[in-house]
Amino acid sequence: MDYKKLADTLFPGITKSISYYEETVFPQRNLSEGAKVTRLAPSPTGFIHLGNLYGAFVDERLAHQSEGVFLLRIEDTDDKRKVEGAERIIISSLEYFDVKFDEGASMDGEIGNYGPYFQSNRGEIYQTVAKYLVEMGRAYPCFCTEEELGEIRKEQVAANINTGYYGKWAKDRDLSLEDVQKRLKNNQSFVIRLKSLGNQEETFEIDDAIRGRLTLPVNDQDVVILKGNGIPTYHFAHVVDDHLMRVTHVVRGEEWLSTLPIHYELFHTLGWALPVYCHTAHLMKIDNGVKRKLSKRKDPELGLEYYMKLGYHPAAVREYLLTILNSNFEEWRIENPDSSTDDFPFTLNKMSNSGALFDLDKLNDISKNVLAKIPAEKIYHFLLKWAKRYGREMVHPLMDDKNAVVKLLSIGRDSPQPRKDLIYCEQIMEFISYFFDDYFQVVDPYPENIEDAEAKKLLKAYIETYQHSDDQGQWFDKIRVIATENGYAAKPKDLKKNPGMYKGHVGDVSTVVRIALVGRSSSPELWEIQQIMGEEKVRKRIQSRIQGI
Repeated sequence: MDYKKLADTLFPGITKSISYYEETVFPQRNLSEGAKVTRLAPSPTGFIHLGNLYGAFVDERLAHQSEGVFLLRIEDTDDKRKVEGAERIIISSLEYFDVKFDEGASMDGEIGNYGPYFQSNRGEIYQTVAKYLVEMGRAYPCFCTEEELGEIRKEQVAANINTGYYGKWAKDRDLSLEDVQKRLKNNQSFVIRLKSLGNQEETFEIDDAIRGRLTLPVNDQDVVILKGNGIPTYHFAHVVDDHLMRVTHVVRGEEWLSTLPIHYELFHTLGWALPVYCHTAHLMKIDNGVKRKLSKRKDPELGLEYYMKLGYHPAAVREYLLTILNSNFEEWRIENPDSSTDDFPFTLNKMSNSGALFDLDKLNDISKNVLAKIPAEKIYHFLLKWAKRYGREMVHPLMDDKNAVVKLLSIGRDSPQPRKDLIYCEQIMEFISYFFDDYFQVVDPYPENIEDAEAKKLLKAYIETYQHSDDQGQWFDKIRVIATENGYAAKPKDLKKNPGMYKGHVGDVSTVVRIALVGRSSSPELWEIQQIMGEEKVRKRIQSRIQGI
């Protein structure tokens, strides 16, 4: 077989060589020794999930800790799965979580010298490499129809052997040049397949940076590398792009382990150095006491949109994912409570390979701690930005009462033991909704020992003695007086000593006032809330509650 003539017949318009791309278009990167080049390479299916973000944080840390490069590549070669506008969803979602790329696809076009970063725009590059494989005798055209492939599969299933296009089942593997030319003349469609040299009995060894030394079966399938439309398959595009973009570390989920033999053979066939593969563990959850994979169908929290709609701060999500990514992160955080997560020495050998457990309750706890350290002014701006996208009806109230909102967010945050009430934007809006008259509602009942008539009497006494200029001590002294004059203990311990002497204690009285003002039995410091509300709003709320009882 004249493989050179076969290659020219199949690719008459391809005139460049691989060395042209390697030396002229995509030369070795000028980076310091040890610098890593990583990539995030999602498909534009319209769904970007927590696993993408999980992997992106690994990619970003590996690259930026080593003064390397982190790039975004869009793997859009599968037309059947492609969703219109999905690229913008991917990019905007990653931007929300503060994932910073050095090059690749962006909202403003492509950035960097190793593009195009959309695989659909790299057709000539893939065809150049495919032509070279044909010239080597390691790739060939396959004219089999879907019906023929279906028949092959039926025979294999009936014989209880591995299915696929390999060995004696690879019918077009040894077509003559004349046969190929004849079929081309008849306009028969074809794909390009790799001519594998593997067999089912052989294995190979490879080091995975997370899982250690792996022993895997070699690839024995003549996999498709170029589809009938000249577009590459995932396997082929992955290998070509990672080589020419000079990627040093490939981070991907463990579900891709089964494809590693194909990529291993392609790299070795082309004489290219393999990148370091890092196969991350599945994200898991506890469901009715059973540990299972997070599922797109069952678990809305798998999608990034879930966290964006609720308004989780990217710093909180990043902090939480680092606790899953590296087993020593929490210990480091205790020793470095005020350090940036960028200062954490992330390492691959501290990653789990047996399933990373995702826990929303723990995320919420971490979010409370993270937000407690972010200045109230910054939280306000984050809240407003979120509202403009997900809560339009709250934009004007937030803007009209900016100073008050910042003060509300600041209550109790400057003490050595700051309040940790804030979790995510939707919850924060609910938490401060009492301030806005249009959203205020009473959600909690009075203490069990206080009837409506009694509450009305206490509120009347409160409004009669209320002075907005009172300091916190004076204000509470007046509540204590109201309590004792109406048969309540001045201190909870007094009630505990002599329960039969009192209707309740001073805390019950202040709870009645709190419910009238904020609608809840618990809240941040009530005196501070009143100072922020202003005297007119305080009096109006109390009077309204008296009249409504």
